[in-house]
Amino acid sequence: MSTLTCDVAVVGGGLVGTALAYELVGLGADVVLVDRHHQGRATDAGAGILSPETTWNPDSGWFSFGMEAAAHYRTLIARLADDGFADTGYAQCGLLLAATEPGEDDWFATVAALALGRSPDTLSEVTPEEARALFPPLGRLRRVLHNPAAARVDGRIMNDALLGGAIGRGLRRREATVTGLQLSGARVVGIDSDAGAVSCAAVAVAGGAWSPMFGAQLGISIPVEPAKGQIIHMQLPAPDGPGATDGAADSGQWPIVSPVLHHYLVAWPGGRVACGGTYEPDALFDSRPTVAGMEELLSACLAIAPGLGPATVVDVRVGLRPVTSDGLPVLGPVPGWDNVHLVTGHGTEGLLLGPHSAALVAPCLLGSPVPEELRQFSMTRFPT
Repeated sequence: MSTLTCDVAVVGGGLVGTALAYELVGLGADVVLVDRHHQGRATDAGAGILSPETTWNPDSGWFSFGMEAAAHYRTLIARLADDGFADTGYAQCGLLLAATEPGEDDWFATVAALALGRSPDTLSEVTPEEARALFPPLGRLRRVLHNPAAARVDGRIMNDALLGGAIGRGLRRREATVTGLQLSGARVVGIDSDAGAVSCAAVAVAGGAWSPMFGAQLGISIPVEPAKGQIIHMQLPAPDGPGATDGAADSGQWPIVSPVLHHYLVAWPGGRVACGGTYEPDALFDSRPTVAGMEELLSACLAIAPGLGPATVVDVRVGLRPVTSDGLPVLGPVPGWDNVHLVTGHGTEGLLLGPHSAALVAPCLLGSPVPEELRQFSMTRFPT
């Protein structure tokens, strides 16, 4: 098996790793992306909700980072279009933050006050009737906040577009399982895989929930664990068929529905609607869909949007989200090592935050100083 030589080896080919490779080749680096495409990769199952304006997270640093990440998407989409990849699975569709039960009023008031205080010129409260006009299958509603700036992204399509753009700029890929790191002093000089070695000047670990496997060799504990999430994709009947739902032909224009205490709904063109997602932190690397998970999601779906009753279940996806104990990603240099960076731990927000994280880390791998914006996500915040 041949040895490849490059400037940067990127380990992990989910959205974060592929976006990082795309940014690196755009900066002129010679990059090899090594990825096995594990079953349960979070990118393949994520709902792709891009709505930092309505986050419940009170941390101002996270909110600023999320807003920058959403803005980065608009720039990234234009760049990919210039590269010849106009189909990215991205669309601005809006979002409805909703309270559906009396017990949710206080939660709604808290989240809505936070969101309106941050984005008063973007968000507005709408009536239940106005909300149902935007998303016809919805049932009873109490209060609804509308975010017209929200967008959705299909992680699979976006990942393919980034990969195609990166390959067009010279990216090389190796489909392989990484078996270890090659160390020399305080540097990683290469990686070993079951398809051959890669010699490199720098390494980025973007392995999602699988990132901690490199901790032992580096003498650290990478604070990331898998949190299983199941998501159901449904198909509404054809507009002229039995059981047709009002407006289903225009489902690509429907907003995301995000109840404050229940599961979300994301509509796509052609009558496809996703409902998700379960949160199962104790499932470890179990990527099987379960009856219990489907029951949880379908019950929530019909409680929120009874008009989706005629839909057919067409797919159940499972993703292993890489989560940290404080809910923030781990980005930047690994302490004690001169040329190793982490880009992982985005949890449930990987599709939102991942591309922006990659754009910030990429220059650091080529020798630029770590920007102040990344310091809140450093490994050093965790006890050694």
